[in-house]
Amino acid sequence: MFIDAMGLILADNKKITLGELSKPRALAAVPFGGRYRIIDYMLSDMVNSGIKSVGILTLNKYKSLMDHLGTGASWDLDRKNFGLHILPPYVNSESMGVDDADEMAGLLDFIRSNRSAYVIIANSNMILNTTFNDFVDKHEQSGADVSVMYNRDGIKYGVPNYIFEIDRKGYVKDMLFNPEKTVSNRCSLGIAVLRRELLIDLIADMIARGERNFGVHVLTKKFDTLHIRAHEYKGLVLRINNVQSYFNASMLLLDSQVRADLFWTGMPIYTKVKDEAPALYLENSSVSNSILSDGCRIMGTVENSMLFRGVTVSRNSKIKNCVIMQDVHISENCELENVILDKNAVIRPGIKLVGHKDYPVVIGKGAIV
Repeated sequence: MFIDAMGLILADNKKITLGELSKPRALAAVPFGGRYRIIDYMLSDMVNSGIKSVGILTLNKYKSLMDHLGTGASWDLDRKNFGLHILPPYVNSESMGVDDADEMAGLLDFIRSNRSAYVIIANSNMILNTTFNDFVDKHEQSGADVSVMYNRDGIKYGVPNYIFEIDRKGYVKDMLFNPEKTVSNRCSLGIAVLRRELLIDLIADMIARGERNFGVHVLTKKFDTLHIRAHEYKGLVLRINNVQSYFNASMLLLDSQVRADLFWTGMPIYTKVKDEAPALYLENSSVSNSILSDGCRIMGTVENSMLFRGVTVSRNSKIKNCVIMQDVHISENCELENVILDKNAVIRPGIKLVGHKDYPVVIGKGAIV
């Protein structure tokens, strides 16, 4: 499979916050799906499309992301030429807190150093399993300046959302940000493709005009000067816009059909490999309709929950409708329902935490409750 394109993934989004989950890390590095990070899905989509050069544009709190991605070996991107490039903010003693023009210049240098014909730009908060070959082919055939991808989720997943209004030829004629009511349900997926030379010109023009924000929707706003064509995506998409949508998306993975659509399409989702022993179920433990990763030790009851690697559920504890991240320890006689526990959290004996399915309780990384 060959595609004459490079990839650019935006690892963070100032308009999206996951509260305690994104406090210690970039949005793209938030764990999702038992053994993955959010960025794994979009990065795997690009690798499965045949893209050999991918840049990860970060804003801040990118240490966890760098630890996870490493050299890109888990995605077959540890190459002598091209491969994976993490583009952290440009910071030195002279420019810190003064001007971020150098950050845009660094992005421009990275794009100029590549020789691909096209650039696929994508936000990292969309969970989907697809390839972009057909998307690029349709863009090339259309003759448009930029092509963007959308589905028909509308505004049901909450803010932020960008709603497209398109004409009969499929070109974007307007874009609404977080409308309360709208006649269109075409919601942007934050994925765009354009020619590399055009992107270089657009970024150079932004630098010259003193514009410092870069993203898919910044480019889409130029629909009055560029021909921007919209393409509909009809496959499964899980949106991560806020804590509620993160929790709901995690619970959807307990549905076998959703898992099949996301993981069993013939295109693998890659992640950083960690070798651990299989989950251990001790006598009198009970697990139903749940996903448990390797390294877990279950002595209590787990129902309708997602457990990451190395989670311990002690005796007489009951876990229901929860997302429990890596290396969490839940002590004896605890009861948790509609709770998200971040990595390395500890729940002391006898604690009861009950949230609502629309407002789950969130416990931060390393917290002791």
